[in-house]
Amino acid sequence: MTRLCLMIGILLMVGAGAVQAAEKFEADVIKTGAGDLEITFIGHGTLMFTFGGRVIHVDPFTQYADYRKLPQADLILITHEHGDHLDPKAVELLRKPDTRIVVNQAGAGQVPGGLVMQNGEVKTVAGLTIEAVPAYNLVHGRSGEPFHPRGRGNGYVITFGDKRVYVAGDTENTPEMKALKNIDIAFLPMNLPYTMTPEMVADAARAFKPKILYPYHYGKTDPGKLVQLLQGTPEIEVRIRPLE
Repeated sequence: MTRLCLMIGILLMVGAGAVQAAEKFEADVIKTGAGDLEITFIGHGTLMFTFGGRVIHVDPFTQYADYRKLPQADLILITHEHGDHLDPKAVELLRKPDTRIVVNQAGAGQVPGGLVMQNGEVKTVAGLTIEAVPAYNLVHGRSGEPFHPRGRGNGYVITFGDKRVYVAGDTENTPEMKALKNIDIAFLPMNLPYTMTPEMVADAARAFKPKILYPYHYGKTDPGKLVQLLQGTPEIEVRIRPLE
């Protein structure tokens, strides 16, 4: 009996260790004029930013994290209403009484008290300047309908100190994206067939020239292809992180 209890205890400890290990995510630290910005790469289209004592979650999704083990949010940004971007369970786990939530119009019904931002709007939320950038398909769709219709989803440009960070949401290389200015860090999606090919991402990146480019939400698309396409563009640093 004692040996059996010991074995069960060891198995439980191993299991707990595996869960804890699963909640350790890669992170990068970016220097800004107002302190460090920490970017935590959770997976898929899901990110966490920590800046100035505030925690910002983008498109939290319980498939990729146990949000009971991550810090609750001061701000949650929802790009659009698809289930892998708007997960009400994740929102509730992260929500505090004073958490601000920004959401597109189509997702507002699933997020009580959310602040709706329309394409093109600029607002100050939780002390941060947020710009809503249109996110939509130009080419990819099903039965003649785009996967992401124009005027529905948002990407967001968030200003952290003197750094502008663009999280594109589900989109292709739209004119609005290519017209962006002074972007320091960009997250561009590359999950086929719903968003961009590596060629589309490279085309957009060459147009607005982010200093650091993270392909994200890339599914089974090989991010190494993007690295090859941008080899002749040394002003853009491509960083590959686990964001399938």
